[in-house]
Amino acid sequence: MSEDPRELNTPHWQIDEKTEGPRRVIRSLPRVTWPVLKMIWAAAPRSALLIAIMQVTSGLAAAFGLFATAGVLTELFSSGPTADRVVAALPSLLLVGGAYALRGAMDIGVAIAHARITPAVRRLAEERLYQASLSVELAAFDDSQFYDRMHRARDRGLFYIERSADNMVELIGSVLGIIAAASSLAVLHPVLLPVLLLAVIPDAWAVQRSAMLAYASMARAVTLDRRVQMVAELATEREPAAEIRACQAEPFVMNEYRIVADPLRDEDIRRGVAQARVRGVGRTLAGVGLAVTYVVLGLLVHASWVPLAVAGTAVIAIRASTTALNRLVLASNQLVEQGMYVADYLAFLDSAQRHPVALPAVVADPGRVQLSNVSFTYPTSPQAALRDVSLTIERGQTIALVGENGSGKTTLAKLIAGLYTPTSGLVCWDGTDVHTLDRPSIANRVMMVLQDPIRWPHTARTNVQAGRHDRDDPVALLAAAVQAGADEVVDRLPAGWNTLLSKQFRGGQELSGGQWQRLAVARGLFRDAPLLIWDEPTAPLDAKAELAVYESLRSLAEDRTVVLITHRLASVRHADQIYLLHEGKLVEQGTHADLMALGGRYAELHELQAKMYANA
Repeated sequence: MSEDPRELNTPHWQIDEKTEGPRRVIRSLPRVTWPVLKMIWAAAPRSALLIAIMQVTSGLAAAFGLFATAGVLTELFSSGPTADRVVAALPSLLLVGGAYALRGAMDIGVAIAHARITPAVRRLAEERLYQASLSVELAAFDDSQFYDRMHRARDRGLFYIERSADNMVELIGSVLGIIAAASSLAVLHPVLLPVLLLAVIPDAWAVQRSAMLAYASMARAVTLDRRVQMVAELATEREPAAEIRACQAEPFVMNEYRIVADPLRDEDIRRGVAQARVRGVGRTLAGVGLAVTYVVLGLLVHASWVPLAVAGTAVIAIRASTTALNRLVLASNQLVEQGMYVADYLAFLDSAQRHPVALPAVVADPGRVQLSNVSFTYPTSPQAALRDVSLTIERGQTIALVGENGSGKTTLAKLIAGLYTPTSGLVCWDGTDVHTLDRPSIANRVMMVLQDPIRWPHTARTNVQAGRHDRDDPVALLAAAVQAGADEVVDRLPAGWNTLLSKQFRGGQELSGGQWQRLAVARGLFRDAPLLIWDEPTAPLDAKAELAVYESLRSLAEDRTVVLITHRLASVRHADQIYLLHEGKLVEQGTHADLMALGGRYAELHELQAKMYANA
């Protein structure tokens, strides 16, 4: 059944504020502009200072140019022979030329400095975002609200911070341009200020209304646009291409595209037509306003309230002010709209920012790891992943965590490693709660090999060395590769250890799942930590590679503590202790012989697997 696109209109980026017109823009500007100004200053203080100085100078040059223009027109409109009037106007003409040449030079300088600011702001904003996301606890990534905030900050916040920096420079320049024109007219004759407003208000309304229509349309279409991007990734990325073709799902993907692309197209058309109407009305009103302005200026000249030269200067100032005001209104509207995204970006940074208290470091490798009545519930989850689990691991022991999918094995391993904080209960290393200890020193003593490891888009060497990126030991790296069987993978690569492992870049190579897993095992071995946590490390491997990995594991276990998670019960026969989890509870524990003699769930699963392999 086709999906109603109206059901998709719960925005990924929820906008709660309504568009309320010019008053909202004016009220919101100070709140919006201050964070952007601070970001600009932090990213490029010298360029920001230069822009401020040059824009002020440009505004003064514009004001001086208008005064000089009035002097030129006064000389040209005076009585006497034409040649004499032109000669008399030459000094003022030189001042006009000098003023506008200076303004042009300042505008060029602003453009050059501006070209430095935008990339610098983007660079700083990205670094702060990535630093914040890397600093949060692992459990935060299981919180849907946190995950949503982080992706909104990444997908929209970064983009609009960059645009806000552009609009801030434009806003300041346009404000100074209006001030220059208005102050010049006020000095030439105060009655000209109402005339200036009469000329620019229609254009200002048109730009304001058009921007509000664009914002309202974006709020309606944001979810559809995001859905289109998701379908685009299915249609154009390498990873889903094989399965789509194998399932003959091409028509399904195209239908999914049409479901959301058609209403998105219609929304874009509605917005474009509405904006065209507003611009048409605005231009008509602006034409009427300009005609009325010229009539008013003519009447003022006729009544001798304003000299003809000053009226001519006012025409020039009005045209300059109209342009500057249009820029001001557009920049203000965009800043207010973008400010919502900037505010969400800053809110994410604030929520992710940690204020760590100095904690004592782990001074030795853990001799005993003890869990006491540990329970854990993922954020926003309705039920606990682990309930009242207690166990003890002695130094040098190999323990196995077994059980059905979803029984809590991986969660328990991450609690042992100090990656999660228990909802209740204690995880202690040598009698000390790990969450009262320095976390980097805890992580330094743990190595994990996961079932779905990271596939770093980098060289084969980096994929292994990432296990301990600050360790420069080629001999240890090669030894880890040999133990994991990764050396066989590397030997087949065209550039050996320097081969780029990503098809997304020119010259890159792709590996099979088993080959990637061998590199991941080598990465864990290269880390060389006293507490090993292996989460289904051999699931994608063939029998030969699996045997090699378990041989390596047995050799490593001689002087290390090993936590092994696996579904293949035949591989845990030699574990010192086996813990069977079921629906988050620890239901059986003991050696393989103990549990087989018990005749419980472990024995049942073992017999099922033995029969399966026997039949195979």
